[in-house]
Amino acid sequence: MIFRETDLAGAWVLEPERFTDDRGFFARTFCRDELQAHGIDPSVAQCSVSYNHRKGTLRGLHFQIAPREEAKLVRCTRGAIFDAIVDVRPGSPTYGRHFAVVLSAEAGNQLYIPKGMAHGFQTLEDGTEIFYQISEMYAPELARGYRYDDPALGIPWPLPVTVIADKDLDLPRFEA
Repeated sequence: MIFRETDLAGAWVLEPERFTDDRGFFARTFCRDELQAHGIDPSVAQCSVSYNHRKGTLRGLHFQIAPREEAKLVRCTRGAIFDAIVDVRPGSPTYGRHFAVVLSAEAGNQLYIPKGMAHGFQTLEDGTEIFYQISEMYAPELARGYRYDDPALGIPWPLPVTVIADKDLDLPRFEA
């Protein structure tokens, strides 16, 4: 795997190192030793899938607070997404800043999201599916989030929002 550091401390874009031949390719998408070598805890408590019918669907920005803060490794297994994270760790030098990347099934790239980051994405194609590896079990009472369109965050979502849950529209604005 190829690790590319982002502007947010502890967040990484991982790209597959593809070994190709006449059959196609082989690439590793998870390696405990390589993750640990980059300061990433490889613990996985659950895996989840998000399927989205329509291009422009937006989910987020979500995170979980202590004692069940979640780290996530996110990969798009069908279609493509604009994936965004926001550093919500008080005291972090990048607190309140965001990072975004396009993840696609074709590229096979992944985003590692450390604990203390809010996460959201917008689908760029119909029929998009996302696979998550998550470090903690989901605890609804600890779930939090921020409005995707908060001007204080300045995330440049690429498409008009076609589908969004009411609960995501009801999320509070970010207060730095």
